Amino acid sequence: MTHAWEASYPPGLRWDTPIETGTLTALFDRAVAAHGTRPALEFNERRISFAELDQRVSRTAAGLARLGVGPGVSVGLYLPNTPYHPIAFFAVLRAGGRVVHLSPLDPSRALARKLADSEARILITNDLPGLLPNAAQMLAEAVVDHLIVGEVAAFGASADAPLPLPAGALSFAALEDAPLPAAWPEVRPEDIAVLQYTGGTTGLPRAAMLTHANFTGAVAIYDAWYFGTGRTVLPGDRIIAVLPLFHIYALTVVLLRSIQNGVEILLRLRFDARETLRDIEEKRATLFPGVPTMWIAINELPGVETHDFSSLRLVSSGGAPLPVEVAERLERIVGQRLTGGWGMTETSPAGTSLLPGQANAPGLIGVPLPGIEMDVAALDDPHRVLPPGEIGELRIRGPNVTAGYWKRPEETARAFADGFFLTGDVGYINEQGFFYLVDRKKDMIISGGFNVYPGMIEQAIYEHPAVEEVIVIGIADAYRGQAAKAFIKLREGAPGLTLPELRDFLADKLGRHELPTALELRDSLPRTPVGKLSKKELVEEERARAAPDRPQQHQA
Repeated sequence: MTHAWEASYPPGLRWDTPIETGTLTALFDRAVAAHGTRPALEFNERRISFAELDQRVSRTAAGLARLGVGPGVSVGLYLPNTPYHPIAFFAVLRAGGRVVHLSPLDPSRALARKLADSEARILITNDLPGLLPNAAQMLAEAVVDHLIVGEVAAFGASADAPLPLPAGALSFAALEDAPLPAAWPEVRPEDIAVLQYTGGTTGLPRAAMLTHANFTGAVAIYDAWYFGTGRTVLPGDRIIAVLPLFHIYALTVVLLRSIQNGVEILLRLRFDARETLRDIEEKRATLFPGVPTMWIAINELPGVETHDFSSLRLVSSGGAPLPVEVAERLERIVGQRLTGGWGMTETSPAGTSLLPGQANAPGLIGVPLPGIEMDVAALDDPHRVLPPGEIGELRIRGPNVTAGYWKRPEETARAFADGFFLTGDVGYINEQGFFYLVDRKKDMIISGGFNVYPGMIEQAIYEHPAVEEVIVIGIADAYRGQAAKAFIKLREGAPGLTLPELRDFLADKLGRHELPTALELRDSLPRTPVGKLSKKELVEEERARAAPDRPQQHQA
């Protein structure tokens, strides 16, 4: 036995289980061959079989190839949870290209930055009001050469009124009207499959280079874990897909694992607590991974305890802390304990997990999954490994871990030590091999399951003519887990600034999830001995204010 956590593994599960890697195109082809007539997706009451999905993927890939997509070509996906996401995702890969995931929450400025950085000259989106205007702006300003627009109504009536096709854009239907090539480009496991953006130390976007091997390795790791713990995903299972597929967790755990294992994906454009209950009671969903905001909304539904949750076999909450009292009540209502763990974009996102039935405790993130190695290094020396009980930075390595950041060689070099990826998370391991998360080395805020970066918010606030200095930190939020609070020193003689006025000013510069929910004006802001603005004092003040609140468990 090599690692302390192996002793905690249940019988039948081995940490050294072989983890096979390959390509996502091969994974998809195997799934189609195995599950051809079975439903792969259900959206707006319409079911799409694996065979139909395969046909749509091939036609879309042929259209993309006609536009120049091939090996080494980036294609931006600016898509919510509609069938266009999985179709476009696998089509880009089949054509030999790489996917660039863009958040539907991204404002136009962030879109332009990511498209330019990733070298994506083709953008795929939907005709929904929350997406198409920003996408059309990218085409009008020549940020991209081609804009492809999918009609959501093609998959059933939508509550959102669609917008007309912008001048110069190409409809998804027209894209699919292309002859299939004699052969598809060769795809290798080491090829980049996805450029997945995550925040950098400067607050500017940086993309983790995630290969086909990273994703197939992560899928194999999760499959080994769930099979070895007696919770195998089976054909006939149905998973509720309200987590956004552009997010790394939903991409791997909801889309890729479900495709591989023949699970029907109940694809939902957005989360609605009552619709989720209908999916559980009437459509007999068996799997539901959510984030705390979703579980809180379900928990607060009047009469929720009278509903039938008996179809569910596996439920989980991740992305942010879930209040202990909410988790306890949900366990009584649902009849199952919510599982949790830890992972990150750079790990595709496999990392750790709680054991089945394990009681949650503050900071507990569980044990490393099969094939993954983790340890704790000193905060002042990433090469010095610490013994159990000592707090330091978590390090991780495995077939699922990124090789680095796109066009960021210096950041990539700083992110690794001794072959381990430095996570930026601070925690410790106990004698039994269980990992605990204590704090985050960076100042990242996790709001409703989304990563929010104070540096980016501060940069946007500094554009306000009345602002002289600003510090943004995360504060406790009963619904989102965390939210941004801005501390601002105004310029001399500037008129007062209210929170609604600030949010209005930032509306076209930040995503909705990034907008501050609290504002405090101060005559001065704390500084370090060398004169730099200091967040530490403000964080401590907010912690003191929140001290009477009950502790929260961490589930990542």
